[in-house]
Amino acid sequence: MIKILTCEHLGNSRLLLEFSDGVKGIFDVKAYLDTHNGPLLKPLADEDYVRRVFIEAGGLTWPNGLSLSPARLHEPALLEAVA
Repeated sequence: MIKILTCEHLGNSRLLLEFSDGVKGIFDVKAYLDTHNGPLLKPLADEDYVRRVFIEAGGLTWPNGLSLSPARLHEPALLEAVA
């Protein structure tokens, strides 16, 4: 089971993620919001709120209860590869 080990806020609603299988990549929250919506996602339009991210049970989580699964975030369509 894939888990997120570390999450670093890079600014401009981008998060550098490191997964338990060694993969590292950048998750662009703004791009995600372009294709996903819902009441729990609305606060992510605010950069200050994006910064409040933390890792819980291996996934990205925010104070409002929103949790994004590591398996979903691991998909190449959502993750920009880093060298």
